Amino acid sequence: MTEQKTFPKGFLWGGAVAANQCEGAEGRGLCVSDMAPHGVRGPYDDVQHPGKYYPHKVAVDCYHHYKEDIKLMAEMGMNCFRLSIAWSRIFPNGDEAQPSEEGLRFYDELFDEMQSLGIQPIVTLSHYETPLYLVDHYGGWRNRKTIDFYLNYCKAVFERYHDRVKYWLSFNEMNNVLDFYFVAGGIRITEGENKAQAMYQASHYMFVATAKSIALLRSIDPTCKYGCMVNSSTLYPATCNPVDVFGAYRGRRRKYFFMDVQVNGRYPRYIQRTWRENGVHLETQPEDFEVIAANTVDFISFSYYRSNTYEDGKQTGSDTGGFISDPNPYLERTAFGWQIDPMGLRYVCNEITDLFHKPLLIAENGMGTYDEVKPDGTIDDDYRIDYLKRHLQAVYEAIQDGCEVFGYTYWGPFDIVSAGTAQMSKRYGFVYVDRDDEGHGTLKRSKKKSFDYYKKVIATNGASLFEEE
Repeated sequence: MTEQKTFPKGFLWGGAVAANQCEGAEGRGLCVSDMAPHGVRGPYDDVQHPGKYYPHKVAVDCYHHYKEDIKLMAEMGMNCFRLSIAWSRIFPNGDEAQPSEEGLRFYDELFDEMQSLGIQPIVTLSHYETPLYLVDHYGGWRNRKTIDFYLNYCKAVFERYHDRVKYWLSFNEMNNVLDFYFVAGGIRITEGENKAQAMYQASHYMFVATAKSIALLRSIDPTCKYGCMVNSSTLYPATCNPVDVFGAYRGRRRKYFFMDVQVNGRYPRYIQRTWRENGVHLETQPEDFEVIAANTVDFISFSYYRSNTYEDGKQTGSDTGGFISDPNPYLERTAFGWQIDPMGLRYVCNEITDLFHKPLLIAENGMGTYDEVKPDGTIDDDYRIDYLKRHLQAVYEAIQDGCEVFGYTYWGPFDIVSAGTAQMSKRYGFVYVDRDDEGHGTLKRSKKKSFDYYKKVIATNGASLFEEE
């Protein structure tokens, strides 16, 4: 008799969102994502213009709908939910001495609602949500002072929520500061400025802030766990030309650099050449390296949506993490051109495990595409079911390979504003939200076909993924 395939006992099944993409701006200060009405690649606005539509202003109004949304996730059987705390809801400008009690109460109520339904929060401290005031008045993460503002924010939320939140993440997809420096790093680049200098300097201060916040969390509650979060799309060489193979290898190191520092507590040797060739001279203090070395993460979390390719001499693009994404003849693509590669997820899990030997949380994975609402109101998203099934089967295989994957949080369990394009029509959810790209709609929530599919996967702890159809 064949042994039934299931995920490990206690596996965390959930979904993931960012505050700026779902909550709406009511009751908080402006953050960097509010100034990106076209998505993370820009162009960005310096101020919000009257009469112009800003998708994050209302988003899908979870600020008023969170009880309904959490109830739907509980109905699916989720036992965890990754979300971010909006920094500017706690400190509207970012530099205040005291937090907003109104903002703190909102997350009190949110976490209490989750707890009552058996859903464990996994909290991202900064998910493209640096307060805009800190960018405009201090230069964002290019300024060492931002470390102290961040720690003041961390202290407020750690002290308030540590009894209800046991998993914390620092900066969402921190490696994206090298590509989406405004939303990921809270920095503006002026014409003629050395971008590499600005981006790596911001990264250094973010590393120091992360290490100091780890020390702070452990002093408040040593039972809590702290992880890093990196965008980890697979990068293949486009050919077997050794130049392409080594180029792809260097490309992977470009993202793993951000894990390396936070896991191993030191800068790897290879980064010295990158800095040298790009004219980077970091401003540091001796204690920076001591605090980074003394405070490393407990686990690694990452996002994975697709794979990309590298071919020497071809122009790269920020939408692929700095690398081209020529059509791979072995892979299908979504309506938005993203390659569907479940094996790539297994590959990434194994590669990260081999390099860093830490527990893994798959913090983002999902399919963003167009959905059609039929006249009877149903949404048959079989393409999303297929994507989910094949990627979760790949996660199962990675666990069998020896990877310590302890959780999976599907990106956008209900439709939210896309970070990449700021569209609503690029939908990820198991739950449809009635809102369009111009901000029209009732915000009504409706279950898609994939809702019941994921519900069954969770109920069987993954066994249904392997049932004969």
